[in-house]
Amino acid sequence: MIKIENADFCAEIDEHGAQLTHLVNKKANFDYIWNGEEWGKHAPVLFPAIGRSNKDQYVLDGQTYEMPQHGFAGDQEFTVTYHAANVAVFELTANAATKKLYPFDFKLTVAFTLLSTGLSVSFTVENQSDKQMPYSLGSHPAFNVPINGVSKFDNYRVKFTGIEGPVNVYEIVKTPNPYRTGKEELLTSSEGNELSLNYDVFKPGLRIISNPGIKSVKLYSPLTSRSIEMDISEFKNVCLWTKEDQDCKFLCMEPFNGLPDVLGEPVDWMKKPGNIILPAHASKVSQYEMHLS
Repeated sequence: MIKIENADFCAEIDEHGAQLTHLVNKKANFDYIWNGEEWGKHAPVLFPAIGRSNKDQYVLDGQTYEMPQHGFAGDQEFTVTYHAANVAVFELTANAATKKLYPFDFKLTVAFTLLSTGLSVSFTVENQSDKQMPYSLGSHPAFNVPINGVSKFDNYRVKFTGIEGPVNVYEIVKTPNPYRTGKEELLTSSEGNELSLNYDVFKPGLRIISNPGIKSVKLYSPLTSRSIEMDISEFKNVCLWTKEDQDCKFLCMEPFNGLPDVLGEPVDWMKKPGNIILPAHASKVSQYEMHLS
């Protein structure tokens, strides 16, 4: 476990999966990140897939490959390549296990930097292969709701900036695993660019916002000054999720570059909507910030 801190915050990151496990407000002595029993994860890194693939498979150059839900990065050991007081950098490179699932030479670098306002998380994907490389990338942080134990889940709201009018989501079908149907629907309990939280919103499963142009997403309650705002302007989508079969005290706010499959057969990743196609020997950086109060 790697620890970083500054005057305001302290964070811990597990080398297994480069997963943020704690993010503590030092002055008020509370943790923003979920560590409960009902869901055993905290903030997984999603790469090179998001969501579940049809039959847990995908197609590339006419060949079918296996791919677990959310990809394999969360189950890999990362190497710490830099560690300072308020910065930690983790790296994963292709190995024998990843090449069975994903036939590319790649490097995934995840950098955590504590700021006076919160936490910056940066992802750099490098294609070290001689051919184009398709991938998806996401971050899956789970935040304690209520924040610092103040009030209750359904007194909180989520506000989106960068969109106007109704908030739409991709329709989800469970078989029993969640897939997209290819259709969109109105996000219930939303009014304008805000969503009032309640557990019924999540009974269908994950809620992936389909409106383009989202710049930030903010979790807050009128009953407390504490809030979490994420600048996600470098990501195309954001997903909201909590366990649909239990009333759990957490909410995931997940920036995505990529999408789960539409229900059907395994998809050709060079043609899959939402995938990034990275040219040979190119790299791409995607970064977001958590502004914490």
